Amino acid sequence: MREAVHSHINGHINGHVDGHIADALSRPALVRLDSRTLCLRFETMKVASALEAVRHLLECGTIEHGDTLVDSSSGIYAHALALACHRYGLHCHIIASTTVDRTLRTQLEILGATVEPMPPSASLKLDQSRRVERVREILRDRPRYHWMRQYHDDVHYRGYRPIADLVRSHVDCSRLSVVGGVGTGASTGALATFLRETDPSVELVGVQPFDSVTFGSEHVHDPEIIIAGIGSSIPFGNVDHTLYDTVHWFGFDAALAGSVALLREHAVFAGLSAGAAYLAARWEQRLDPDRHVVVLAPDTGHRYVDAAYSRHAEAPLAAELRPLQIKKLAEMGLPWSRMHWDRAGAPPNAAVEAVRAAS
Repeated sequence: MREAVHSHINGHINGHVDGHIADALSRPALVRLDSRTLCLRFETMKVASALEAVRHLLECGTIEHGDTLVDSSSGIYAHALALACHRYGLHCHIIASTTVDRTLRTQLEILGATVEPMPPSASLKLDQSRRVERVREILRDRPRYHWMRQYHDDVHYRGYRPIADLVRSHVDCSRLSVVGGVGTGASTGALATFLRETDPSVELVGVQPFDSVTFGSEHVHDPEIIIAGIGSSIPFGNVDHTLYDTVHWFGFDAALAGSVALLREHAVFAGLSAGAAYLAARWEQRLDPDRHVVVLAPDTGHRYVDAAYSRHAEAPLAAELRPLQIKKLAEMGLPWSRMHWDRAGAPPNAAVEAVRAAS
């Protein structure tokens, strides 16, 4: 047994050596949850996206070493962009959501990023709108800053191609569903796009919070929702609605139930969007037991300890939850709804025309 353990450890020690921590963080841990379910567990998923986006922009001459990159973030992208800027010798300016905690802010500052926090807000919706407006103000005063536009620039798709290749090498993609939270649209959209180059039948299942315009849930309000990083109060140009086959909407209670179940059953400590994706993936596999499922876990659960995990004793049992199957957006309701999206276009409030007006 000891020899087997040593062999396993030595295999990692003698493996690839990275020149920067961002390179290591751009790759997920692959965790087999069961014979047909694979979890892509990241410490900070958007490192893959930000790192390749910045490298590509430098290669194209759009930006130069020493330039300042600016963007708005609820946390994950802020860390990713700060790491990419550190990696490539660039300055970083983050307009930080109220969800960015002291631990992350401290890391960003030590990495050399300028962190500009938003004042306390009555809602994440107002917080998001304020952040985007503040970025515009900065660009008016400092026109040489480069706005990364993580919400709208499809350069952020590029970093997920190696991850799609990694999935392809470990999973039978002929009957595969990719399940993940839809924030900017880059991660799930890119994975589906690249996987479908060789396997057009790959299904994409998007996970959303209620009270988001992205997939038309803005009319259902959940006062406790804190699933930072997914959903939106504004249209996102990087969300290609026609890529999604199915959408699940979650409230706080159901997302917490999924997060607790993922930790309790598989020891995977991840954020609320991963918990929601885990519940959605279990349901999709229950409906079609022959399918393989890949679940995205984009970050760790540390920033959710006080607001969510500390309440684990009151979380519903995941096994007892069922989604409300709906045919129209008007039918959805708490705590969990599911709908066949069938690769349809954007709902009215997330349409391309609205994106252009918001950009």
